[in-house]
Amino acid sequence: MDDFQHHLNESLQNEEFKTAYEQKELRFKIIDILVGLRLQYKLTQGELAKKLGTTQTVISRIENGSVNVGIDFLQKLGNAFNKKIEITVV
Repeated sequence: MDDFQHHLNESLQNEEFKTAYEQKELRFKIIDILVGLRLQYKLTQGELAKKLGTTQTVISRIENGSVNVGIDFLQKLGNAFNKKIEITVV
């Protein structure tokens, strides 16, 4: 287990933190996917931005959680990496 996951697991023991985290969990998952794809394909934020038709600043803001992404962005991301985007409500 890496340091981040260990810290997250400890933090989730705090009910206030856990509630706040769960309210933003989907955003965190999307960020994790975006960063994971970028690293997997060894792209800089600027290179990914060019591939998606946006700017490095937008990618940075998405990755640091200060900007929400919409369906159109997710579709661009899927198309850029030849991936299918699936959304499930359980």
